[in-house]
Amino acid sequence: MYSCHACKKELSLGRSVGRKDECPSCRADLHCCLNCRFYDRAASKECREPMAEMVKEKNKANFCDFFTYAETRDNPAKEAEKSRTALDALFKK
Repeated sequence: MYSCHACKKELSLGRSVGRKDECPSCRADLHCCLNCRFYDRAASKECREPMAEMVKEKNKANFCDFFTYAETRDNPAKEAEKSRTALDALFKK
């Protein structure tokens, strides 16, 4: 599952994200650091990819060749409900 960094809405991405692609809900850039799996505020240059160049505006589209859209997890409430349903099915409640 993928989501927009700005509005947090779910996105269905059937192909790779291009530099000019925008969120259909809020028009935020999708090919940006905040949506990348390598983005890490605690890392050098806020990126875990050591070969990546410094990007100043993390929420704006960029030309990074290492960009890979980060998969997001369901929110904790949804995950808890899925776990509970799986356990109920296992113990046939």
